[in-house]
Amino acid sequence: MFGICNLAIIPLRAEASDKSEIVSQILFGEHFEILEQLKQWSRIKMQYDDYEGWIDTKQFQEITESNFKQLSTDAIILNADLIEYITAPSNLLIPIPLGSSLSFLNYSEINTANFDFEGTKTSGIKPKNLLLNSAFMYLNAPYLWGGKTPFGIDCSGFTQMVYKLNGYKLLRDASQQATQGESLSFIEESEPGDLAFFDNEEGSIIHVGIIMENNYIIHASGKVRIDRLDHLGIYNSDSNKHTHKLRVIKKII
Repeated sequence: MFGICNLAIIPLRAEASDKSEIVSQILFGEHFEILEQLKQWSRIKMQYDDYEGWIDTKQFQEITESNFKQLSTDAIILNADLIEYITAPSNLLIPIPLGSSLSFLNYSEINTANFDFEGTKTSGIKPKNLLLNSAFMYLNAPYLWGGKTPFGIDCSGFTQMVYKLNGYKLLRDASQQATQGESLSFIEESEPGDLAFFDNEEGSIIHVGIIMENNYIIHASGKVRIDRLDHLGIYNSDSNKHTHKLRVIKKII
């Protein structure tokens, strides 16, 4: 079985319970495979990044395998505004966040509600130097574990969505993203748009941010913010201390 998100945002949970941790979010138009179904819950695997979790069975639209395959091979078309509206002939309005997927609107067998979108779209691979323009759209978004929108986002959700808006694929978690790309030896070798990863005392990757010019970094910590980056890690000017220990810098593109 297969499904698609026909709501603004669906919480993706670690377990089949409303009380369970939200590990990620599914944005409008994102599609997935249904791996297991209980009475109220469905365990799914995202097509975009293979991320798995549980969603409420009432919160998605079922699609066919052929529809799933079709969407999986189509060019990804995304909402390029902080928030826009999906409309329908019934005067229905659905607010959708930045990065929502719009590809399925072209297929009448999936778009059974006759949704329409008149906002700004983005698609295709953009030059690397435009990554930071997308990153700045999330500036001051509050930190939210599992979040992927300007209204709440975590560190790896932030990097994944910024890269996705520019046509590049990242995995969901910071530790997964750290397996991608080419490692750099020094900060001086990095370019704006490269990723910096940070670890904890046990050596596990727990944080990621996007490198800017002149040894600055934009990342989600409390909120999406800009801080200094040096060979030790992130220096927070508000607290006047290093908050994250640098592990590795990766050139993804």
